[in-house]
Amino acid sequence: MTEAQNQQPMFSIEKLFVKDVSLEIPSAPQVFLEREAPQVDIQLHHNSSRVDDGIYMTTLTVTVTAKIGEKVMFLVEAGQSGIFQVRNIVNQELDAVLGIACPNILFPYVREVISDLTVRAGFPPVVLSPVNFEAIYHSQGAQGQPAVASPEVQIITPGISH
Repeated sequence: MTEAQNQQPMFSIEKLFVKDVSLEIPSAPQVFLEREAPQVDIQLHHNSSRVDDGIYMTTLTVTVTAKIGEKVMFLVEAGQSGIFQVRNIVNQELDAVLGIACPNILFPYVREVISDLTVRAGFPPVVLSPVNFEAIYHSQGAQGQPAVASPEVQIITPGISH
């Protein structure tokens, strides 16, 4: 490789994996007799850390809590991680790669895990709406906050109104 090729910006996915998953149905089996529509709360956040020279891990975590009154119907949490190789990118652009590109890659996977877990738990699937990580990143940057988000996320849940 020439010196110029060694200095070219590089981004690649090394590994994608489910780092953490949790499902709780604390009021089972009575919760399956409920006919009232639950209130659904969704929390989303991501963080990145340096693993090695030019190697970073980003984890996108989604927590879904469905309640009827104070009674929790279910709580699902999934952390989807990726190991990414990011080289020859300046720090400001590196923050954007880790805060926008990596979560965008991870989101479809964590979305599938959340949907699958709610169905396996005996509930209608929770299908997360698309998330604009670029807008989240830029809005937090303008406020001087780190690029770790906890936005409200709308969901499409057949059979469950919110």
